[in-house]
Amino acid sequence: MKKIYFASDFHLGVAGATSSQEREKKIVRWLDQISGDAEAIYIVGDVFDYWFEYRTVVPKGYLRLLGKLAELRDRGLPVTFFTGNHDMWMFGYFETELGIPVLREPILREFNGKTILIGHGDGLGPGDHGYKFIKKVFAHPVCQWLFARLHPNLGIRLMRFFSGQSREVTRGDESYLGKEKEWLVHYCEDTLKDKQIDYFIFGHRHLPLDITLSNGRSRYVNLGDWLHYCSYAEFDGHELHLRFFENPAGHPANPEING
Repeated sequence: MKKIYFASDFHLGVAGATSSQEREKKIVRWLDQISGDAEAIYIVGDVFDYWFEYRTVVPKGYLRLLGKLAELRDRGLPVTFFTGNHDMWMFGYFETELGIPVLREPILREFNGKTILIGHGDGLGPGDHGYKFIKKVFAHPVCQWLFARLHPNLGIRLMRFFSGQSREVTRGDESYLGKEKEWLVHYCEDTLKDKQIDYFIFGHRHLPLDITLSNGRSRYVNLGDWLHYCSYAEFDGHELHLRFFENPAGHPANPEING
């Protein structure tokens, strides 16, 4: 079979190791490279650092990425998009303009006999009750309707501010905490009590992680981010691999893999 690709946390609209525009160009180069042998591509949330779709207005910019995604879909390559906590306010633009389905919850897929659970990862696992409450507020139709009443110049400026605040809150967690403190590991272990899953693929954590779970067979792979790591996952029909694009020094952040 051809390969299945997964990537997340591009955070276009804010600078990282490179400017947003340079990072966007790199993402387009990556899409060009993988499109030749891709069976499908999953974009797993936080592609944009801030996003709100008004009825007739979307944030400006990102033309290189949007054009490339449109090209891939026109060629018949399946692309699936997940919302993240930074770009949850998507209301149909990708579906109607690009033909790309937008998902808001994790999904379970089977590829060549392997079961894979895919999702952005925000709000899963124990703890983080403050964020879970805020997410419910932001996802409420009344809140979305009220925000849509703001002029885009003000609304997008507020989205930029909220996104910056979110990054400040999570900045202290940008290191591997160990299995017992990684909340997505807890989510994976709890899920395995009821379901047999080979791979869990999440983003949100901003760290490239490849963790073997307690049953010794299932793995949790976090896709990292493109602010610093340019990491992604590739399923070749037999195994899932964590890869790094134009980053020869890239490696998983957990010492179980690093040795």
